[in-house]
Amino acid sequence: MNPIVPILFLGLLAFGFAAFSILAGSLSGPKRYSRVKLDAYECGIEPTPQPIGGGRFPVKYYLTAMLFILFDIEIVFLYPWAVAFDQLAIFGLIEMLLFILTLGVAYAYVWRRGGLEWD
Repeated sequence: MNPIVPILFLGLLAFGFAAFSILAGSLSGPKRYSRVKLDAYECGIEPTPQPIGGGRFPVKYYLTAMLFILFDIEIVFLYPWAVAFDQLAIFGLIEMLLFILTLGVAYAYVWRRGGLEWD
């Protein structure tokens, strides 16, 4: 059997489940729309009027998002190392310790500079 067949089957199964869920929800859900239901959900807080060009977001928002992406991608590299740990032996252990040390230094730098504080 071709090794790609199970992956294609899983993709087809996922697509079928998603399509079935959307179709079942649209057919079985209530159809009573109102102005309140169509408004954006704002957690009970009345939305403030926004300028025509859109409001400005603080730069802190983008910095926090970039830090999350950066550290998330770095942590993803730990999984293949854990899977192949037996074959890498002491070399893999030393390399991963250096990687985690580099990650820790970056984390300490961001923490010391106040990048994790939300004002």
